[in-house]
Amino acid sequence: MKYLLLCYDDHAGWAKMSESDQQQIMQQVGRILDELKANGQLLSVSQLQPTSSAKSVRVRNNNVMITDGPYAETREQLGGYFLIDAPNLDEAIRVAGRLPGSPRHTIEIRPVLDIPGLPAR
Repeated sequence: MKYLLLCYDDHAGWAKMSESDQQQIMQQVGRILDELKANGQLLSVSQLQPTSSAKSVRVRNNNVMITDGPYAETREQLGGYFLIDAPNLDEAIRVAGRLPGSPRHTIEIRPVLDIPGLPAR
């Protein structure tokens, strides 16, 4: 089963951290990525650009409306994701709980719907 781990964080909080603390977190992420790769569980991972670079697109009555930034108005914004292959939700929760940001931020776990006929990745 594929699970998408959506990582929500406060971009301002990251910017306030020391470079040493940031490097320590990235090293922890690297170790987890290495383990997931070795287990064949890591399918994809990416960090997103800041929300200031985002655009929201809505189509209403055949009119395309484009606005700056994300739709949600909250301090925590989607900052990146991990796409993993796990045998069940419990394993996906275990992986999410090991991510360095999980004690301070929110990791949303979403099962990926497998739709026949769509490209696999």
